[in-house]
Amino acid sequence: MSVAKKDYKRITTKSLIEMKANGEKISMLTAYDYTMAKIVDTAGIDVILVGDSASNVMAGHETTLPITLDQMIYHASSVVRAIERALVVVDLPFGSYQSDPKEALRSAIRIMKESGGHAVKLEGGKEIKDSIKKILNAGIPVMGHLGLTPQSIYKFGTYTVRAKEEEEAEKLMEDAKLLEKLGCFALVLEKIPAHLAEKVAKSISIPVIGIGAGGGVDGQVLVIHDMLGMNNEFSPRFLRRYMNLYEGMTTAISQYVADVKSSDFPNANEQY
Repeated sequence: MSVAKKDYKRITTKSLIEMKANGEKISMLTAYDYTMAKIVDTAGIDVILVGDSASNVMAGHETTLPITLDQMIYHASSVVRAIERALVVVDLPFGSYQSDPKEALRSAIRIMKESGGHAVKLEGGKEIKDSIKKILNAGIPVMGHLGLTPQSIYKFGTYTVRAKEEEEAEKLMEDAKLLEKLGCFALVLEKIPAHLAEKVAKSISIPVIGIGAGGGVDGQVLVIHDMLGMNNEFSPRFLRRYMNLYEGMTTAISQYVADVKSSDFPNANEQY
């Protein structure tokens, strides 16, 4: 069904529901700082995810586990100050919501009050339903996340594709329907078979955003550093690099070093 694209001046959770209903794909990228978020927002992205992937790409950690709630609030605050159109979703970091629904609510409230973010994202299904309900009851929008859940990496032991076996696929479908029933406004599916992701997207009314989940879902998300080619060590099948900034930046910086060493920079036109 072909529907005229609506021009959204500001993206809200309601906008995303409308986009799914109208068959319009949803674009989502990560950002962690003011300058990058300004560029991403200006380019017309629908959703900016302040992901706990900042633990990897900004801080150099091996996993997403070390990043703290305070650090997530810092990154989210920087992003929120830059945006005019995009919906800003902020990851609740590992340890800030799993053990106690009251702690989950406190964490979500801190993110909303201190960063100005528009929604939070949590990893998991049935096992964290009480935390999700608590947050939703306080009027805070929640985006779910199923499939490969990086905060559980030590449980899985690998970043391989999830839900390939029937039992895990059935649980994922049940969890997706549960998240919809609880009141989540959208769902991220990470690194699962494309046919399963499409089945999930068709089975629920809320938007399904994929990363490594094929094209049959309602939208896509990538980590900005990966899609711009700033990180040349990460090459999963699902990643399309739209630039090679690693090479371009390395060349530019090397040229700057050479120009400074040779006294070519600054020249007569570049000084007062």
